[in-house]
Amino acid sequence: MPEEIVYDQDHLITVSENAGDIIFTGDFQAYKQERSFRVYLCRKSDPQTKGKIENVVKFVKGSFAKNRVFFNLESWNEKCLAWLERTGNQIVHNTTKKRPAEVHALEKQHLRPVSSLLSFESDLSNSITRAVHKDNVIKYKSNRYSLPLGTYRPRGNNTVYVEVRESELIIRATSKGEILARHRLALGKGELIKNRNHGRDRSKGLDAFKETVIRQLSNPEEAKQFIHEVGVKHPRYMRDQL
Repeated sequence: MPEEIVYDQDHLITVSENAGDIIFTGDFQAYKQERSFRVYLCRKSDPQTKGKIENVVKFVKGSFAKNRVFFNLESWNEKCLAWLERTGNQIVHNTTKKRPAEVHALEKQHLRPVSSLLSFESDLSNSITRAVHKDNVIKYKSNRYSLPLGTYRPRGNNTVYVEVRESELIIRATSKGEILARHRLALGKGELIKNRNHGRDRSKGLDAFKETVIRQLSNPEEAKQFIHEVGVKHPRYMRDQL
């Protein structure tokens, strides 16, 4: 693997480009730290950087995939590797005036070994994600399912994970984390499946919870301020935080 990898801007890996201070999504940040590589993020509408990636895709599409018929993924991979060996990596590049195969032979001497398999890379289960709407519902197969009040956050990650078990729909905050809601799986279309408890404000019950936690800490005033800041930063997970 290289020391630096060039990425196009994508919501799967970046939250925002805050005046050069790039904020990555939680999952990608964790992956980046475990793999230990630098990220060069293409700027929006910048052909000088984005073209380096897009032209490679365009070259493969136009020179290899066009006018070829493929029956399955294995056939695609087998024929693509053969084409790369025969043609793609042997053609002299118009700008560098070098053959990709020759350049790679020199560059690969400086590559680092890939670290061991990460925990989530060995998990082959499929994750179904849905976006939480402002009215605290998600859409799944033409139906809407409710979530607890406050699940949607105006500034935050509003992605939840959906799991189907027989006739039940399970909605989680993370792929294997806290269960936010359970619903019967609707068979029709255009239905709203709603849990009445989801419309109630459960925050009032937190007061006693907060007092219990504050009593465990040595400085009550600082503890109250600390709990308040936690509530501002993680309102959706306040009970878990406590």
